[in-house]
Amino acid sequence: MKLTILDSEQMQSLGKKFGQQLRAGDYLVLTGQLGAGKTTFTQGIAEGLQVAGSVTSPTFVVSRIHKSLVGGPELIHIDAYRLSQSDQLLDLDLEDHPNSVVVIEWGREFVTSLSDTWLDVEISRDSEFNEGDPAAGIRKVKISSIGPRWDELDLSGLI
Repeated sequence: MKLTILDSEQMQSLGKKFGQQLRAGDYLVLTGQLGAGKTTFTQGIAEGLQVAGSVTSPTFVVSRIHKSLVGGPELIHIDAYRLSQSDQLLDLDLEDHPNSVVVIEWGREFVTSLSDTWLDVEISRDSEFNEGDPAAGIRKVKISSIGPRWDELDLSGLI
């Protein structure tokens, strides 16, 4: 599935719609250049999951855990940009959090060591990048599913 996202509000709304359909054990891999909207998308997922805390990029801490406010799955938000080996992700002890949705930015090369099913979300920016307003600008989102879990996910009406 390919989508055109017009602004950061629409990116966050897309994430929220995903978050409302996700369940414990789901993995999402987000790929895209800096400023593409990966964290904005994750903020929407957090809103859809109804988890606690402000979602910011975990670039320097590698991961953040956001507990559910409503008894649903927690959100584990990982930024794998600074990781060089998949066993560094294993050090995060994700198996200790089975009631989680895991979102991994920059995690495409690592996810196969964690799960055999995931949703791959690739975000690219339009060539019009406004340094004065990095949230502005059109994004292209390509969504690919790996594994049978995603056959039941309703992707219609996301925008």
